[in-house]
Amino acid sequence: MTSERLDQPRDLRRSLRPHYDPEAFGRLSERIARFLGTARFIVYMTVFVAAWVAWNVAAPEPLKFDPYPFIFLTLMLSLQASYAAPLILLAQNRQDDRDRIQYEQDRETAERNQAEIEYLTREIAGLRLALNEVATRDYLRSELGRLLEELRERR
Repeated sequence: MTSERLDQPRDLRRSLRPHYDPEAFGRLSERIARFLGTARFIVYMTVFVAAWVAWNVAAPEPLKFDPYPFIFLTLMLSLQASYAAPLILLAQNRQDDRDRIQYEQDRETAERNQAEIEYLTREIAGLRLALNEVATRDYLRSELGRLLEELRERR
């Protein structure tokens, strides 16, 4: 019986399964999904289908590779759609993950800002209370004027 030691790294094992980087694949799927959602893709696809149909309608009989019901063209478009749909879903899921993380960061920032605003509000309230206890210039002038009047009356 062989027990794995936790203080040592595992030996590298060879696997028959191909290894792929999920991040690289995700980035590639996002680039493809972004391209599939452009007018350029629609133009390219329209030109491709039109050229395919034109060739198979107008070309001499021995050069036609997909006659009228265009079964091979249908198969190619179905294959393209079967790959495009999961790639678009993968790109959407990655965007949802980024949006969720951004939402969490925004929420934390908003909570921090709210706490800072509450702190500053308390500080301003404290300063206002302290200023009410501090004698202002007008108050000092009026008190000195009153004392001066009292002194004049006593003389």
